[in-house]
This record gives sequence, C-alpha cells and structure tokens, in this order.
Amino acid sequence: MSDVKTFVIKKGFDLKLSGKPDDLIETLPSGSVFKIKGNEFKGLKSRVKIKEGDVVKIGTVLFENKAQEEFKVVSPVSGVVKSVRLGERRMLEEIVIEENSNTYEDFSKYSISSIQKAKREDLLKQLFNTGLIALIKERPFSKIPQWSTTPRSIFVNGMNTGPFQVDFSVAIKGNEEAFQLGLSLLGKLTDGKVYLCLSDGHLRDKKLPESILSVEGVQVSGFRGPHPSGNTSVHISELEPMKIGDKVWAVKAIDLISIGKLFLTGKVATEKIICVGGEGIKEKARKHYKVRLGASIETFLRSNLVEGELRIIAGDVLSGNKINLEHNIGFYDSSFTVIPESREREFLGWLSPGFNKLSLTRAFASSLLGGKTSWNLNTNKNGSIRAFVATGFYDRVMPLDIYVDVLVKAVLANDFEKAIKLGILETDPEDFALCTFLCPSKNEIQSIIQSGLDSIEAEGI
Repeated sequence: MSDVKTFVIKKGFDLKLSGKPDDLIETLPSGSVFKIKGNEFKGLKSRVKIKEGDVVKIGTVLFENKAQEEFKVVSPVSGVVKSVRLGERRMLEEIVIEENSNTYEDFSKYSISSIQKAKREDLLKQLFNTGLIALIKERPFSKIPQWSTTPRSIFVNGMNTGPFQVDFSVAIKGNEEAFQLGLSLLGKLTDGKVYLCLSDGHLRDKKLPESILSVEGVQVSGFRGPHPSGNTSVHISELEPMKIGDKVWAVKAIDLISIGKLFLTGKVATEKIICVGGEGIKEKARKHYKVRLGASIETFLRSNLVEGELRIIAGDVLSGNKINLEHNIGFYDSSFTVIPESREREFLGWLSPGFNKLSLTRAFASSLLGGKTSWNLNTNKNGSIRAFVATGFYDRVMPLDIYVDVLVKAVLANDFEKAIKLGILETDPEDFALCTFLCPSKNEIQSIIQSGLDSIEAEGI
C-alpha cells in the first residue's frame, strides 16, 4: 500500500499506564441472565414492545424510539423476559432476559457483490430495524443518524490511541469478509467518500489483511503520532474538514465488524471483542476477550481484581465512565480499565523533585529525565477545583485548530454563537480528554464541551 498517504500528528501525549492488555483473545462465560439498558442511546425516548413473560429470539424488537420509530433495539439473547424495569416518567431503565434457547430472527443476507446492487433504503431499513445504526454516529453532536440524512462522507476509525483500547489488528482476525462487506455497505449510504483511517504502524508492519485495504471506493489513510491522533475529529480535520451545515457519519472499525456480520449472515451478532487492562487487574487477566452483549462482568472481574480499593472504568481512563461490578456489557462497551482508588493528600508534594510523578508541564524532574516507560497512576487529582485560568497548556496537546482556553470560556459564558465560530461543532468531548487530564484548575473540560454541544443542539443554533 505504497499509495496510502500518512498524516503525522505532532501535538498530543501518550499516557503510558501500567497494566497493558495482551493481544490474546479468550472467550468469557456469560451465565444465563442478560440485562439490556434503556438509557445507553443519546436522545432516545423508549416505547417498550415486550412485557414480562414474553419469549424473545435474538433479534426480537425490545423497544423503539418514540421520536424516530424507524430506530429499534433488539434482543441479544433468546429466552424469557423476566422483568421490565421503568424509572421516573416511565423511562425504561433495563430489561432482564433469562436465556433458554439459541434461536434467531432472520434478516436479509448479502454478499459483497449483491450489496452493490442493493437499494440504499433497504440497507438503511435493516440497520434501523436491528438498532445497529446506533453504532454509527452523526456529527455534529455524535448522535444516532436520522433516517432522512445523507452524510457528506463517512469515516471509519481503525485506530485508537487512548490507553487500553481494542487493537483492530487483533479484532479483524477471522472477520475480514464481514468487515469488507461493511465497507462496501457504507459506500452505498453516502454520496461522498468513505475514509478508512488506520495506524501507520499497522500499515508498515502489514498487520492488516490486504483485502480490506483495497475495497472499491474506500480511501485508506495512515496516521502517526501521540494521542489523540487516533480520534475521528483529527482524521476529519486532516482529510475533509467540516463546514457549517455538514453532516458526517463516523463508525469504529471494530463496530463495523458487527454491522458486516449482520448483512453477511442475516443474523444479529451477539458477540464482540473487548479488552481489559490496568494495574487493578491481575496480570494473567489483562488481555482481549470475546464477550456477549448484556452479560454480567461480575463473575469474571471479581475473581481477577487485586486487593485494595479500586475504580472500575468502562472505557479508558481519559474519557470512560465509572461503573461497579453489577455492570453488564453495554452496546457501546469496548474496554474496561481498573486502577487504584486514592484519596490521600501529599503534604507539600509540590516541593518534592517528583522523580516518580508524571508531568506534562515540566513541573517535576521526571519530565526532564525522559519519564518512564509506564506509570502506576491512581484516581487522585492532587488538588481540588479552582478558578479557571488561561494558561495555554491545552494547546500543547490539542492537534485541532482550536483555541481551547477561549472556547471553554465561551461555553461557560453561554456565548454559543462564539463557540460555534471557534469550532465546537467540529469536535467531540473525547478530543478534550488530555486537556482535562493536565488542567491546572482541575476543571472537567470534557463535561463543559458536552454541555455546550447539548445546549447548541437544543437551541437549534
């Protein structure tokens, strides 16, 4: 693939945590009870289509979106509905299903050649009827695509530079045909280009099958550099920058495998690849796993946690969410990270030379000595929230053409027109994860950006 253009991203920082997962894939036992959450999908107002005692198959509709009835969520397991739990205002919280069989609802099957002749409407209908359209995010706002939208272009992210994410070169093994079909499918959903964005290292080392690098109508691009060079916003800004009014779709390569399997087999894929890592997990358990959607994580994690108080995170440490052992594998889950919990405060810690302290601003001696190959970090912020001060530190790790200090101040002041002019619609909260990590004011920059995007979407600016 000598014709593949490589983009070198210079700004950023690779957070090298201890506890990196191996590339080995192991299948986890699932148990017989599965839980499907009702609050995973942004903007969804659920209408439940089943009741307690109903028998469902893999692919049976569980609930749909009142605001967009084409979008439905289906069962990842076949069995009996044990409970349907509703919360405030009768919003769906979870559905519990006990597995007792292995039966499927049938959907249309396609080959790579037949999908080229298929109608866009038929392909979209199958994506919406199975809920897999939710694996594709519509930008701006990273929401479930609208039925009526035709994206300007579609970006497939085959790399993730955040700590402890699924390695695409591992997940693609045995799934080459499904992924290739998925790429062909995306080409039917847009009038523009499909971009496949991959790690330059994987391309140079030939870790990826040649078949997925030569799909007709797909532009393959390589990216090299520190995190967040693997973020979709970075890829969009380099390949085809967004303009006001543009609609762009984005999907993770590991999720496109599930989409490809649906169209290849005519059945909803119930398994996915995740990775588990972190200092809080026993070394033997740090690896990639094949798991089933809706299965509990407790049986596996409880027996593989190290001693002490720990924090379990769904996702990476920079932009993931805190969970507990009662968590079940969610629709968007792709990794779990466990790190030590810490609430201790170090007396006059700022006076120490800091040979073993991570610093992005050269505040400690470790940054002058070249740092370490991996860091044993915990949840301690080493300080409390204080006044927001413009320091310029954020620009050191922000590869997008955005003035972070000014943008954050605009959002805090509810000056959303200015925020739009500063480029907030070209971003996603994950792009500001490193800004949150190094923030001397201990502000949650990601949350601030998310609130700004929510307000802009609600007001329709």
